[in-house]
Amino acid sequence: MKALPIALLTAATAACTVAPTATASDAGVRASAVHVIGPAISCLTPSRITDSRVRDDYTIDFRLSGGRSYRNTLPQRCSGLGFEERFGYTLHGSQLCRGEIIHVLYSGGGPGAACALGEFVPIEGAR
Repeated sequence: MKALPIALLTAATAACTVAPTATASDAGVRASAVHVIGPAISCLTPSRITDSRVRDDYTIDFRLSGGRSYRNTLPQRCSGLGFEERFGYTLHGSQLCRGEIIHVLYSGGGPGAACALGEFVPIEGAR
């Protein structure tokens, strides 16, 4: 058997390794620091949402009419969300609430990851 160079052996081994589940504190998280200005709420009224900004695979900031902003930190990583920066959802009532499922919208088409929302925390200082 022919010996493989160390770098090649390391690359081959790494390809077979299962990475641990990422957390919001891992490198690559782009969510900026913000100031929390009140208690979390469970739901937003979709008609009041004027803008949303995906920060990373865990974080979405929502801006509402009137200028108030809310940060939603998903309870689990939503693969591809930070890269695509687009998502969609179907309402099952009149509110967008914690636990509702969003779907990553891939620019190349095809189904995206389905991920649950967390609570909506009122913030200021989001850029």
